[in-house]
Amino acid sequence: MIGFKRILENVLAHALVLLMGFMVLNVLWQVFSRFVMDEPSPFTDELARFLMIWLGLLGAAYVSAKNGHVAIDVLAKRANVKNQRMLKRLVCGFIILFCLAAMVTGGGWLVYTTYELKQQSPALGLPLAYVYMVIPFSGLMVIYFKVTEIITD
Repeated sequence: MIGFKRILENVLAHALVLLMGFMVLNVLWQVFSRFVMDEPSPFTDELARFLMIWLGLLGAAYVSAKNGHVAIDVLAKRANVKNQRMLKRLVCGFIILFCLAAMVTGGGWLVYTTYELKQQSPALGLPLAYVYMVIPFSGLMVIYFKVTEIITD
């Protein structure tokens, strides 16, 4: 289980680097086409927005794997080791419940609805279901990382 978690972290890290690089190139092209060629590219603004959505959600999953989210740990630091472990499991449980309810269920419903309605982005003509697919996917990854954290604790 730990080996798969590390592989998933590495794949996620490389995907984030690629997405960020692609977003930088996209924004550079946007600036170049607007100010140098005096004819702004019609799709770059929308693509940058979609890439930012993917970066934010996949980045949240990656940070969750690394246990790097901002946390208020005043209570945990004052507790003994047994209570710290219990508190950590409780927090992981709440994170799992939130991801299951909001990201997996709600995000899945959003993907399904936009797919059924055949909604497309205006500039790229990309089905919005593909853009929103990252929400339940990221939620499932956070759930996996938190379950792994509970098991290995």
